[in-house]
Amino acid sequence: MTTAGDIMHRGAQWIPAHETLDRAAQLMRELGVGALPISDANERLCGILTDRDIVIGCVAVGHDPAKVTAGEMAQGTPRWIDASADVSDVLHEMQEHRIRRLPVIENKRLVGMISESDLARHLTDEQIADWTESVYARSSTTH
Repeated sequence: MTTAGDIMHRGAQWIPAHETLDRAAQLMRELGVGALPISDANERLCGILTDRDIVIGCVAVGHDPAKVTAGEMAQGTPRWIDASADVSDVLHEMQEHRIRRLPVIENKRLVGMISESDLARHLTDEQIADWTESVYARSSTTH
């Protein structure tokens, strides 16, 4: 059985909710990533911040990324998967919620992230095609 821990990218790092978006952008650059899980004061997942969130949700609306925190950008219920979960559960979670990145948790701690590139390296062509169709498919009400 292939697990989330087998396909994840190790070494993912939190951005604390109190950190500003300019610091988040710097950390993304340093790590070479486009998203960071956001942690609360107890190091529990409270959201995910993407580079797109910073641009669209802050800069493009005229806010100063040095004054807006990662926690202010956290929206909705964050999704995650246990490191021991089967890859089929990973795919289901990402498909069900139409997400492209999934934090991996073990013993209540962040141990990695699963992204599109991780899926591409570890899944069959058929699995990737199914996942892509479900995550990127437009609903019948979208124009």
